[in-house]
Amino acid sequence: MSVIPKRPKGPPLNAMRAFEAAARRESFVAAGEELNVTPGAISQHVKTLESWAGMPLFRRNAQGVELTEAGKSLVPEFASAFDGLADATRALRNLKPNADFHIATLPSVAQLWLPKRLSKVRMHLPQINFSVTALEEPPSLSRELFDLSIFFGVPDGISDQVCVCPDEIAPVCAPALKVRGTELYSAPLLHDLTWVNDWAFWSETTSVSLKDPQCGPHFSLYSLAVEEAKAGAGVLMGHLCLIEEALISGSLVPAHDRSCRTGRSLLVDVPHQSRKRPETDYVVGLLSQEL
Repeated sequence: MSVIPKRPKGPPLNAMRAFEAAARRESFVAAGEELNVTPGAISQHVKTLESWAGMPLFRRNAQGVELTEAGKSLVPEFASAFDGLADATRALRNLKPNADFHIATLPSVAQLWLPKRLSKVRMHLPQINFSVTALEEPPSLSRELFDLSIFFGVPDGISDQVCVCPDEIAPVCAPALKVRGTELYSAPLLHDLTWVNDWAFWSETTSVSLKDPQCGPHFSLYSLAVEEAKAGAGVLMGHLCLIEEALISGSLVPAHDRSCRTGRSLLVDVPHQSRKRPETDYVVGLLSQEL
């Protein structure tokens, strides 16, 4: 009678994945958002790993968490291991003929900037299904199965990224509202929660006085604020690259002749060359063209 010897077992893979994400992001909350679980679940996974290792890997305090020396010593090997797992998963996915092409982007970009451009891409690549996921923060392209991401940010000069256009802002309103120049001082101002300091930044940068740059209706989505501006509800701080269609059609018009740049740009980030799809550069080129 054969005997199957009992082999030693390692910790659960999910626990190791949770630790690696929490260590890389230095936050249980950010790790939970990345892995689509609660911070409490991340905490439980890390406790499982700490129990298996027999020592603490994080210090918990009122400000959040920080790695212990033992935790820090594990980061390079864990990062390398999960990088390799991500590469293997991507290679497996790409075995499928014409695998879906996944794009991650801000909700405002997904709703206002991307649709017409993606329509053009689909015309050139009809054999590929393009999927769009709206996120508030850029994903890790080395870990997640996104083929590119489109977000506002400051170019770092290191990443594989294409700068589409600088982020330039200026007040806009519906033609019927007829706000121009100094009338802006007492006009109702529209705000969105993504860029809550737009009006104060523009006022300070252009030296244009406003009655109260924080007063006025606030909207959870920039696209909602754009629609309210079109309806004549007030003056919106327009991010020009997002509202170009509205400016071309005349549904929104300038409410002041001064604009300024925020220091950010609309950036298209792609995975490292070793992880890119063959058609990625072609897709980025099409998306970067003007309307």
